[in-house]
Amino acid sequence: MEISVIQDNLLSIKTQNPRAITEVIDRSKQVSEEEVWVYFGMGEAHILNNMKLPNVPSPMRTQYKYPGMYKPFDHQRTTAEFLTLNKRAYCFNDLGSGKSNSVIWAADYLLSLGVIHRVLVICPLSIMDAAWRRDLFKTAMHRSVAIAHGDREQRTNIIKGGAEIVIINYDGVGIVEKHIAAGGFDLIVLDEMTFIKNAQTSRWKAINRLIKPTTWIWGLTGTPAAQSPVDAYGLAKMMNPASVPRAFNAFRDMVQIKQSMYTYTNRLEAADIVHKILQPAIRFTKEECLDLPELLYQTREVPLSIQQAKYYKLLKKEMLVEAAGVEISAANAAVAMNKLLQLSSGCAYSDTGEVIEFDIKGRTEELLDIVSEASHKVIVFVMFRHTIEVVQKALTDAGHSVEVIHGGIPVRKRAEIFNNFQTKADPKILVIQPQAAAHGVTLHAANLIVWWGITLSLETYKQANARIHRAGQINACTVVHLVGSAVEKKVLNVLENKGVSQMRLLDLYKEVVTEK
Repeated sequence: MEISVIQDNLLSIKTQNPRAITEVIDRSKQVSEEEVWVYFGMGEAHILNNMKLPNVPSPMRTQYKYPGMYKPFDHQRTTAEFLTLNKRAYCFNDLGSGKSNSVIWAADYLLSLGVIHRVLVICPLSIMDAAWRRDLFKTAMHRSVAIAHGDREQRTNIIKGGAEIVIINYDGVGIVEKHIAAGGFDLIVLDEMTFIKNAQTSRWKAINRLIKPTTWIWGLTGTPAAQSPVDAYGLAKMMNPASVPRAFNAFRDMVQIKQSMYTYTNRLEAADIVHKILQPAIRFTKEECLDLPELLYQTREVPLSIQQAKYYKLLKKEMLVEAAGVEISAANAAVAMNKLLQLSSGCAYSDTGEVIEFDIKGRTEELLDIVSEASHKVIVFVMFRHTIEVVQKALTDAGHSVEVIHGGIPVRKRAEIFNNFQTKADPKILVIQPQAAAHGVTLHAANLIVWWGITLSLETYKQANARIHRAGQINACTVVHLVGSAVEKKVLNVLENKGVSQMRLLDLYKEVVTEK
């Protein structure tokens, strides 16, 4: 079968069964034994796509003039066209590939046709302004945009307002759910869709109640099941409930084998099952779509101070005692590992919440050496809140201009800091808690990332590194890891080999606890 565009609004389809098309599409005509002409409209394109014909084009290809400050890459055009053809679809394009712009162009096209009338973008709090509003301003400045943030009344007023595109954070949906339901939103965009991977959460349930059979839904993430195949369940259940069993446990049995009360291993066919249920989907890797500079990785060892080493040994001993004769769950293992990672990074929290600071002179000196060698701006990722203050002080005392981003910084202030970092001489360094800025934000004014400590989350790690290695970057990029303890080295090794699975986390825990 061959499909070609012969005019802006006319398709030629060569097929051995022309009647299969003429019987279901009114605006079609058989012109020869094996050729049909079809009016090239959105409705006709959807019918052809639903018939599973290969390579059905979107009318967007010939009928849309891409607005905005950017000329779309080929992969962005292909992604936008794909989305317009699919009412429910996943976009798994790689981190930093510009998928939000593809979504904006696709939504703008559908709005211009009257196919949809209002768009709700649901995304992490940290990227509502710094990523989505900014991209909308640069890409579809003719559309009205509003951010539904603040108290209940402020959010309600925005939802009830006339903005064509409304942006809201995931946990904000439940606050104004009834108003959203009555707001006329017929396209919902779920950015960083892994935020709703757990179908048991109130967050998932609130969003799911908004979805009607006629609702368009586009789910975006570069890492759909980064930690475990079971992470795909919540995504698929929301997008296409028929694609998965009604019960989570039944799905888990499809993709994993139970080894004990707390541990599961992935079945050989797990990846194929996840691929099958997360359809229709499109994916471009950065290698396929962008000529980005190479991303280089370095590891610098900074031995623990005498004080750190002493308490590290004591904490390991306590963990060994706790583990004796008891089966440790993955959750408990993660808590214990995090305590060791906290200690390694310079600060730890007691069971009563008291902050305990350690001597980290060696790590601080190494950071200052790295920063002094930087050719451009620098991002320092620090996992724990109190350690951020220590790192900020060390950099400031050394004469560097520094700003910090963590969960306690208001969203508007974060957006201001990100903008200054991207467009002004100062600050030269951002010290960031990765959970507060790992998604969506472009920070390619920097070409150097320093991980002060190591995260257990592969998704957080990959997302954070993609803040600099993305469209618009013109410099070679480097990621430097500071490691000193055995747990940091082991976790980093696992991250570099595709991440800390539940089973691997328990193995790591046992290795760390029993290591001499």
